[in-house]
Amino acid sequence: MTDTQPSDDTQPGTIRTETCSLAAVRRVAAMLDLDPDMWREGDVLPRGWQFILLGAETRRSALRGDGFPGLGVPLPDLGLPRLLLGGRTVRFKGDIPIGSSLRRESRVQKLSRKDGAKGPMAIITLAHDLYLPSATEPALTETQTYVLLGPQPAGRNTVEAAPVPPPARTKRVVPDDTLLFQYSALGFNSHRIHLDRDFARNTEGFPDLVVNGGLATLLLTEFLRTEVGVAPAAMTARHTAPLFCGRPMLLGAEAVEDKWLLRALDDAGRLAVDIEVEAA
Repeated sequence: MTDTQPSDDTQPGTIRTETCSLAAVRRVAAMLDLDPDMWREGDVLPRGWQFILLGAETRRSALRGDGFPGLGVPLPDLGLPRLLLGGRTVRFKGDIPIGSSLRRESRVQKLSRKDGAKGPMAIITLAHDLYLPSATEPALTETQTYVLLGPQPAGRNTVEAAPVPPPARTKRVVPDDTLLFQYSALGFNSHRIHLDRDFARNTEGFPDLVVNGGLATLLLTEFLRTEVGVAPAAMTARHTAPLFCGRPMLLGAEAVEDKWLLRALDDAGRLAVDIEVEAA
């Protein structure tokens, strides 16, 4: 793989006012099969639920061919039709009260092009800062790194990797069509690999709908919050392989020194998501 210099064709960022509405929070709770009435205005937004504040407002006519909306930042047209989540970092610098209004600043933080074994590719990092009223420091900073690729060659889009040992504490989850739809709708994410089974299979070469990377992350942080009793102060996630609708996934958590390691394994025991968490 040959690296190239970072590109200068990034586009200006955006500033939006977002409201952490009680209605949206209760809908996330319902999606997670929690009692929506547990939450009231003024309560603290559970850490990991901030995806409802990072949605896009991209017009349908401006969507990429794969339906990806850019998550609040217009993406430059690089002629690379496929997009996958590579990872994210989140730092929680304060709590967000339910019902509060926030200023969201989003931008393309970095864009680099590469020549890989299968052709040209690009790596793009989007950065988001959420500020409470009158604050000079963000309550939350999140970056999302995406990999842009050329057309999928003929054949199945599969990952060959050996199974890994499961973490100490585990939970089995089977994501279905409804869960993928609800998560995508709450985050206003129209990427077709999560919604359009024919597109996922025939264009991208996957065996089925792909579980949203953000959804897999949310399920892991919820496992940590509800069953281990730990809230994150910061986290770094790597997405190494896709997870698929209707197939069991194993969520796991394990304490290592002063951190927690979260992992999502696919139905063959292969590592799909790896998260390192600093506890609050």
